[in-house]
Amino acid sequence: MTPLTTVSITARKVVRYGVYSITLFFLVRFAVQTAITLYRKFFPPAPPPPTVAFGKLPKIPFPMEPLANVTYKLETPDASLTKLAEQLPVFVMPPVTPKINAFNDAKDKAQKLKFSVDGQNIIENIPNVYIFKKKDSTAILTMNIISGTFSVSYDLASDTTVLQIKPSSQEKSITDVTAFLQKAELYTEDLSGDPITQLIRVEGGTLKEAISLSEADFVKVNYFRKKIEFGKSTFGSITPDYPESNVWFITNGEDVVLGEYHYFPIDETKSATYPLKTSEILWKELGEGKAFIINPQNQKGEIVIRRIYLSYYDPGQSASYYQPVAVFEGDNNFFAVLPAVTDEYYGDK
Repeated sequence: MTPLTTVSITARKVVRYGVYSITLFFLVRFAVQTAITLYRKFFPPAPPPPTVAFGKLPKIPFPMEPLANVTYKLETPDASLTKLAEQLPVFVMPPVTPKINAFNDAKDKAQKLKFSVDGQNIIENIPNVYIFKKKDSTAILTMNIISGTFSVSYDLASDTTVLQIKPSSQEKSITDVTAFLQKAELYTEDLSGDPITQLIRVEGGTLKEAISLSEADFVKVNYFRKKIEFGKSTFGSITPDYPESNVWFITNGEDVVLGEYHYFPIDETKSATYPLKTSEILWKELGEGKAFIINPQNQKGEIVIRRIYLSYYDPGQSASYYQPVAVFEGDNNFFAVLPAVTDEYYGDK
């Protein structure tokens, strides 16, 4: 074999084995990366320990509703107690501070909400509560000028004018009420969670739920806080009157005739993580009657629990912290709420 032929064969071997080596390298690299990905999926690294930077937390201001003579039956989709997150952040809720120009601010809000600026103090022993009326209407705006909370009421018994107009759609009602709040700079990013609407009809002077838009006199729009993102999950909020929110308004498609605005901001830049109770501990506490029961009326006998999940309790009043809670949801619009943070981090304050 000539030297030239030998060189040619050697070169071909070098190229062939080089290709084999590169292919093998990428196959091994792919296999290692896949193995690492699978390992991290089934054996994820432990999260950092809770910071508990705020120390002992104040008790959540539940309006306790005892529920006697009931038992609970667990019927979740997988017929077991749901595994819950081990920790969640707690957020600071800035305190309400009185302002020197609070009354002028209140008059400005009233005007933007289409009410008269001539506010009247109606309750002598509560000097911060004022009412603002609307021209040629029975609508009244009642506002706490310090906290900024307010309600809109309308005397349907003496004035049925608003019943002459019907809402055209739930979507338009959301748009209209949002615009109503935006005019007074009351619609914040924090309230940008998905609104929940309800169809309302008037019967015998009272408001009842309607089953279709065609029979509805009003649309009720409930605004909830946006969900909190933590890890790979999101957590919504629950209120003392859930599924009614702390910020809701009823419209006939043209005017807002009824509503409540009980919103207190949270500071998402100030948070601390806290350890949470297991679902087994929470289930035991539910059975011991320690939960706050929302809408306890019509709840008796055996209550079937369909879902267990974590949420945040939005009290609709001034509070120090926005805290996580465990929610037990059952039949007949049953909701039970328990503090989710472990007991060792609750003080007496």
